[in-house]
Amino acid sequence: MAESQDKEKKEAGAGKPAGDSPKAGKAAEQQQPVQIPVDDSKALTTYSNYYRVAGMAEELIIDFGLNTQPFGVPTEPIPISTRVVINFYTAKRMLHALQLAIQRHEAAFGVLETDIQKRVRPGVMGTPPSQPPK
Repeated sequence: MAESQDKEKKEAGAGKPAGDSPKAGKAAEQQQPVQIPVDDSKALTTYSNYYRVAGMAEELIIDFGLNTQPFGVPTEPIPISTRVVINFYTAKRMLHALQLAIQRHEAAFGVLETDIQKRVRPGVMGTPPSQPPK
């Protein structure tokens, strides 16, 4: 019986280099992301320039919509087109993926300014031109 257990242990470890620890295996897995096949043929694509995040102890609720009045306070309700409910583990992984994507974008195209008032050129969209220094 001991012989068959030894054989099972050897077969279970087949394909692993000698001396590999479970931690080393995990590090190797993290370095090589697994490519998961995805079928996006039925995916709906929408544009969103508005989001709202709400949460509970177990999950996050993220609403996406289109704000047709991007300046000032909207006078009409913003229609929500998509609601995504995810757990916090998925949210944290998504946060990391978004941070990496933004870092790559900013490295290629420059820093993204999120304050819209700093992005608007004077005289455009009804903002008064600034006075030149005297």
